[in-house]
Amino acid sequence: MSARRPFLLMSRIAARFALALTLAASPASVMAATPPVQPKEGPGGSDYVASEVTKRVIGNASAASFAFHAAGQAANPRPVIVFLHAWGAVNPQSYGGLIEHLARKGYLVVWPRYQEVGKTRPVDATANASSLVKAAFEELASDAEAKPDPERVAFVGHLAGAPVAVNLAAQAKTDGLPVPKLVVALTPGGIASDAKARGILLADLKQIDPATMMVTMTGDRDHLPSDRAAKRILKEAEAVPNERKLMIRALSDDHGFPALSATLASPGAPKEAYDGTKIKIPPAPPGDPRAERLKRQKWSADLVLTGEQTVLVAQIGNNAIDTLDYLGFWKTLEMAANAAFSGKDAQALRNDPALTDMGRWSDTWPVRRLTAELPRADAAPVAARAPLAPTKAPVTRRKR
Repeated sequence: MSARRPFLLMSRIAARFALALTLAASPASVMAATPPVQPKEGPGGSDYVASEVTKRVIGNASAASFAFHAAGQAANPRPVIVFLHAWGAVNPQSYGGLIEHLARKGYLVVWPRYQEVGKTRPVDATANASSLVKAAFEELASDAEAKPDPERVAFVGHLAGAPVAVNLAAQAKTDGLPVPKLVVALTPGGIASDAKARGILLADLKQIDPATMMVTMTGDRDHLPSDRAAKRILKEAEAVPNERKLMIRALSDDHGFPALSATLASPGAPKEAYDGTKIKIPPAPPGDPRAERLKRQKWSADLVLTGEQTVLVAQIGNNAIDTLDYLGFWKTLEMAANAAFSGKDAQALRNDPALTDMGRWSDTWPVRRLTAELPRADAAPVAARAPLAPTKAPVTRRKR
């Protein structure tokens, strides 16, 4: 028997090798399930009302905003999405896929470049964004092609852009901005813990109009900082009732290939056609005070956020457009806008089963659904108990 052991061992190795070759040649083994593609219709879908997008600049090199909308005159006023970019992600190319999707769906997208990298302090971000958004609405108000609808406005921010978005909502009335019907914070971050911290200071969020719908959306990868930021934003917006607030989370799914990974950078949707460096920006006029200040500004530590925003900017720029965009972030944004602009609340949005549905892999296995929850109402304080009367007090049993 001992003489036959090498022969048996070699036979087993050969059999396993042959089996491996058979499996490798089998289409079923090499064809992993693929994720859902963009649906043909509905929120997040490709049922676009236009094929061409107009790209234009408002302002000049020292104070620029981009505007994107379907080419040609608008038959009716366009709903407006004001998008506030992540810290350092100052090129609309990083969000080009989302911008194009919204513009071709009929929205006017206003994209204020509220930061000059290496020259703008986080503490100045909200004021910069406010002045840019106000100037954009003033210039576009009489434009027959842009035709913004001031009654249907949403402020949407990603990462550090999220606290800027909620600040604009809080200061809208005092700053002369349209009061948004919807505020969406996508994987919020970059919020200063106090006045001395390097970050975006939150305004008095109690000033946000009670009729505003507020939605936060995070991913399950590295979710803790975004969860803390989302809960803080919703908690401090005290005037907005809980039934108008919604917390949504996208879940990663590696059932097939390519896997879906819901990270802080997932809302990024890079598309080269929206490269801001290729959109002509008028130079600042001679003697422009803002341009002069930017020239004098030198780099210092207070110009950056704490954390790894440089890494995140690179990740945003490399984030592939996938199911998490079509059926996650894009669909959620559209459905939230439809609900808010039609007077519905977050409870009605949450009750729509289409919101959390993420479709199915090619082998019919369901993609992990979004989770959507309204914030929990603060527990009512426990009423103080009155002292018991001596006749009703419990009698202590003596030990025998």
